[in-house]
Amino acid sequence: MGRISFSCLFPASWHFSLSSQVLPRLLTPSLRQLLFIGLVLCLMGLLYLLLVTGKGHVGNVTSTVTDVDATDTSNPNLNYGLVVDCGSSGSRVFVYCWPRHNGNPHELLDIRQMRDQHRKPVVMKIKPGISELAKTPEKASNYIFPLLSFAAQHIPKNKHQETPLYILCTAGMRILPESQQEALLEDLRTDIPVHFNFLFSDSHVEVISGKQEGVYAWIGINFVLGRFNHVHNDGEAVVEVHVPGSDQQEALVRKRTAGVLDMGGVSTQIAYEVPKTVSFASPQQEEVAKNLLAEFNLGCDAHRTEHVYRVYVSTFLGFGGNAARQRYEESLIRNTATRNKLLGQHIGETAESPLLDPCLPTDLQDEIGPSTQKLYLRGTGDFDQCRQILQPFLNRTNETQTSLSGIYQPAIDYSNSQFYGFSEFYYCTEDVLRMGGDYNASKYAQAAKSYCGTQWKTLRERFDSGLYASHADLHRLKYQCFKSAWMYEVLHSGFSFPTNYKNLKTALLVYDKEVQWTLGAILYRTRFLPLRDIQQESLKGAHSHWRHSFSFVNNHYLFLACFFIVLLSIMLYLLRLRRIHRRTAQRCTPSSVPWLEEGLGSPTLPINL
Repeated sequence: MGRISFSCLFPASWHFSLSSQVLPRLLTPSLRQLLFIGLVLCLMGLLYLLLVTGKGHVGNVTSTVTDVDATDTSNPNLNYGLVVDCGSSGSRVFVYCWPRHNGNPHELLDIRQMRDQHRKPVVMKIKPGISELAKTPEKASNYIFPLLSFAAQHIPKNKHQETPLYILCTAGMRILPESQQEALLEDLRTDIPVHFNFLFSDSHVEVISGKQEGVYAWIGINFVLGRFNHVHNDGEAVVEVHVPGSDQQEALVRKRTAGVLDMGGVSTQIAYEVPKTVSFASPQQEEVAKNLLAEFNLGCDAHRTEHVYRVYVSTFLGFGGNAARQRYEESLIRNTATRNKLLGQHIGETAESPLLDPCLPTDLQDEIGPSTQKLYLRGTGDFDQCRQILQPFLNRTNETQTSLSGIYQPAIDYSNSQFYGFSEFYYCTEDVLRMGGDYNASKYAQAAKSYCGTQWKTLRERFDSGLYASHADLHRLKYQCFKSAWMYEVLHSGFSFPTNYKNLKTALLVYDKEVQWTLGAILYRTRFLPLRDIQQESLKGAHSHWRHSFSFVNNHYLFLACFFIVLLSIMLYLLRLRRIHRRTAQRCTPSSVPWLEEGLGSPTLPINL
């Protein structure tokens, strides 16, 4: 059998030969074969591109969620900001950082909490609260200096001049007379610029209202949840929004934001977006609503409406878990004394004749009130009766669109909303009942009823065995029954959440991070900073913009284009070989045909490439 040998200028192992039967088939591929080969190569190229770009996409998602790496202070494109939270019990400084804005006016700054070389958040706290200096306001700056010195050590010195500093005071300062507030603030305004080179002006230090604090908390939580990123992904909940102050007739469709429920020891707060235009039952209600609704633009361009939000925020003093228990105990003492006086009884005056309390676990004995008016209690552990007794403490009214104490509350679309419950909402569900996370009203009520009805002796044994959360103490154990009923009533009777509501999640952290209202404050107060980067981006011109946007993914599009060009060249080359072979076959004599068809012996034809 005749063979054709290929001797290439390659290693000897690459030398091979083909029989005369195979060569014609190789040199004369059919159109179907060419199409098949091209299709396979195209699929391989597309698969490669998808793999490469897919990896890049996953990396971006990870980087937006995990920000626990130490902050690279050597990065010249990193910006910094400071917020000092002057609370009632102490003051804390939070250091934030963010990369240079990408120039897209639709996106917000990517602000994160700065982390030191040990990956710990850069935070420092001092005690007591600044309000303790009300009578010595000249000491205010000395009080705050340790916090600012701590922050200055972590921020590169060449960045101090462009680092904004905000000193925001909350509950402790609100209760002071305005003259004392102003004396403390004035000392800070005067002395801080002398000792520190931060970007600081008179408007950067102030006492913020409870409404502002609630709005900042709402902004911070939704920012961490990614609800301000309006790139729609399949499966994500959206909502139609009638933008406040906009002339647009059509509603804007964007990501649904999360509402916030927060029950502390003293107060309870609710904050959520009101996407539709609100109506009022009376002019008086409209006047009250003005103080509870906040309309603001988080975007850097006042003319763009995609980041305009209308948020309802209301804080209820005396409705926190501990404050509610105190009001309840005061009521027990007052009512029992009146009843004993009228009926000539002595219930609750001694441990032998205690007042029965359905809001304490079964057979738990407790003492309340001052020494001159001490009242002895014994728990009966009746969750449903406790709920009934607590309802008058909500101070509900018959007026429509109201909640606790008759305060105005705009309608909530329970079929298309989501809420996060923090502090006592989480502690009540998780510390003892171990049900934190997705809230289910019927399961929660059943678990609370079971806990209340359990003998106190049994609960103590479980506590001593470590069956409850590590931070749960005896105080939590004693008043869990009361707080379970109070939380249930505030949520369902006070705020009117239906018992079949499925979109409440109780939590302590968001993405494993404790979200402070200070994050919302820095995000809101620096919202105009991207304008500088956007203007610089627009001045670069078309060529520099192309060079800046020529990203990693675009390089792979270039690769794909080159790949198809090479593929097309190979196919054209094979077609050319086919035409050459046909011409050669036509020139052959008839006697050569049997040689091609029957594979008769022929001399070896050397082909040098």
